[in-house]
Amino acid sequence: MAQPDPLSGREVIFEFIALGDSVRVAAVDVMTGEEVYITGPANTPQSDLERIAARKLVRKLGLAEEPEKKTPRRGGRGVIV
Repeated sequence: MAQPDPLSGREVIFEFIALGDSVRVAAVDVMTGEEVYITGPANTPQSDLERIAARKLVRKLGLAEEPEKKTPRRGGRGVIV
């Protein structure tokens, strides 16, 4: 069963900037002005890059259904994803 889209009803602007063999994608929430950036290979489909940037924006805005569970590493440095 598909989960509801947390960004439905919100306007998001995507900006693509080619940087050699990579592309930098910015996703901006129009309502709050919050923005996130991702970088990926230039041959990645645009829809995949938009989906990844939108997921990152959802996490930044705190709209995710439930926080991701991450396992802390021994010694307190970083997490295992």
